[in-house]
Amino acid sequence: MDVESGKRISSRNTFFVKRVFPVLWFGGLALFIGTGLTLGVHARSKPPFAVFIAPLLMFGFGYWLMRRLVFDLADEVYDEGDALRVRFRGDEERIPLANIMNISYSGLTNPARATLTLRQPGMFGKEVTFSPVQKVLGPLLRTSNPIVSDLIERVDAARRR
Repeated sequence: MDVESGKRISSRNTFFVKRVFPVLWFGGLALFIGTGLTLGVHARSKPPFAVFIAPLLMFGFGYWLMRRLVFDLADEVYDEGDALRVRFRGDEERIPLANIMNISYSGLTNPARATLTLRQPGMFGKEVTFSPVQKVLGPLLRTSNPIVSDLIERVDAARRR
């Protein structure tokens, strides 16, 4: 089945969060450090080491946080009715709903995360995580996501068949 025939259930912001934001974050920190070094050279004195502590800590914390919450997100997830089509860095896998053992949802993180635990590991491993589509104030108004709730019910029904 063609991916475009399925309904996209992953957020369109995933590209920005995975590809653009890290470049802005790490690029901004590098620019800050580079500016400090350049100003120190022009002033013919060394900038205080303390000027570099905060950006280096922000670099380390940012990398740790993005590694845990962003870099493992699937690029796109499409609902094809009886299966999900998952894209990750150009690779694509079709995951039947009956192969999904558990779905966990974390709506209070940014970005929100839905993790599918599979019975049989696939191309992307035993767990597949994506950021589901949400309404603008969705996380503030409720702790569940309608797409994830619907998916949980359909996975349960697929297992009973």
